[in-house]
Amino acid sequence: MDFKKVKRYGVLGILFFLPVIFLLFLYPATHHYTPLDIVKESVSDLETFTSNTNEKVLLKDHITVLGFFGENPMENVIAASNLKELVYDKFKGFKKFQVVIVVPDGTQMAIEQLKNEINPYEDIRFWHFMYGHQEDIHNLFNSLSSKLPLNTNFSTNLVYIIDKDLNQRGRIDDRTDNEVVKKQAKYGLSGYDCIEVAEIKNKMSEDMRILFTEYRQKRKGDFDSTTRRANDLKEQNEKK
Repeated sequence: MDFKKVKRYGVLGILFFLPVIFLLFLYPATHHYTPLDIVKESVSDLETFTSNTNEKVLLKDHITVLGFFGENPMENVIAASNLKELVYDKFKGFKKFQVVIVVPDGTQMAIEQLKNEINPYEDIRFWHFMYGHQEDIHNLFNSLSSKLPLNTNFSTNLVYIIDKDLNQRGRIDDRTDNEVVKKQAKYGLSGYDCIEVAEIKNKMSEDMRILFTEYRQKRKGDFDSTTRRANDLKEQNEKK
């Protein structure tokens, strides 16, 4: 017996079957993952706002990352850069994905400057800047769940995930495994801090991926929305 041939074929067999076994382990996980929680329903839409391109932009029927950059948008250039590099560039190829940044009327020139800072060469056609009156901005923000209020200049470092049905998505329970073991009190995650790179890169990117998986399963008819909604309501009632 040629032991060298046996060894070689054995190694080739292992290299061939290992990826198959790995995929078999992953297959059940893709059908039994935990969907992204609904943290607030009936988020206001953008009918009273105008876009920087005069295009009609709405939250309905889109998966949206929503932000508020206030009266001095250039003060948020770091947040905008993080959002573009860690979220927009990663998901801009997904159907119905958009980034919407709300600012007060009168900031058009500052927005053009901000756009040049974060995107001098690339296409940002799925990134919209929306202009509105101060009252409209407050009304939109107040329709969200947020751990922090808007600043006095109508800005915040937090951005929010809104689904196609105008539901705000996030985490009802954002505790770490260690905190769960220690039975620490629950706390949620309704907005993602664009200044905190780890939060955007890890938590928000993962949550966006989960939401896109949900909609992909809905298209295939594999998603049980009734059960998921019942679990969301149960979790929120337990938190109260």
